[in-house]
Amino acid sequence: MKLEGFGIFVNDMVSMIRFYRDVLGFAIQENEDTANVYLEKDGTLFLLYGREDIQSMTGTRMQFADGISGHFEMALGVENFAAVDREYARAAALGAKSVMAPATQPWGQRTCYIADPEGNLVEIGSFREEYLTPSPFAFSAL
Repeated sequence: MKLEGFGIFVNDMVSMIRFYRDVLGFAIQENEDTANVYLEKDGTLFLLYGREDIQSMTGTRMQFADGISGHFEMALGVENFAAVDREYARAAALGAKSVMAPATQPWGQRTCYIADPEGNLVEIGSFREEYLTPSPFAFSAL
């Protein structure tokens, strides 16, 4: 089996579309009044499913957590430590809920956590302290 994507079961589609589009920069093409959103981010299928739709489709009543759920995290990588701080500040200024401010971890990663409007965790992190530009003298294998 091959991982093709993942989905989030959404209660308030409008606020979730606005968060992933306006705060995180996902290229969501659907209108805000849609029941399900399908997009591709960095080669991975990312889906927002309306909670009522998934229950109707499967014929199963489901339990959904409220608040900061901690059921999963989505990890987004940035180019360096400064970018972690910058993207965290930008997301917070746009209304993302702070879960953990940027901190450098003992394993060498600088990371932070925000939550989307429904409490799903989004990590922003990097293992690079500085931005590394390729050397003009570097050779690449063909």
